[in-house]
Amino acid sequence: MAENKEDGKMRIAMPIAQGQLCMHFGHCEEFAFFDVEDGQIKGKQMLTPPPHAPGVIPQWVHEQGATMVIAGGMGSRAVSLFEQQGVHVIVGAPGHTPEEVVTAYLNGTLKTGENVCDH
Repeated sequence: MAENKEDGKMRIAMPIAQGQLCMHFGHCEEFAFFDVEDGQIKGKQMLTPPPHAPGVIPQWVHEQGATMVIAGGMGSRAVSLFEQQGVHVIVGAPGHTPEEVVTAYLNGTLKTGENVCDH
């Protein structure tokens, strides 16, 4: 788990489209940011990302304080760009509501499948 070991806090980002986890990272309408402390959701913020271009969103997500991104699918270059920003990436998450996905992750029950992006 990508959390601050000193205080048990982390911020999880998730690409959203039509209220659900967006299966194609670059096509999302907004991002949900969840503030987590001691394994519990303490806050949620919805933000509109900057226009999609290589490297822009990983930098922006990092600037928002996120330490993890949970996505349905993401290209390998985007994964690499996030990792360079110190943001851990989980791909293959199901297209549920952001709250369902984060809760499953925190409970250790998040089932991930194939990365639905192949570029």
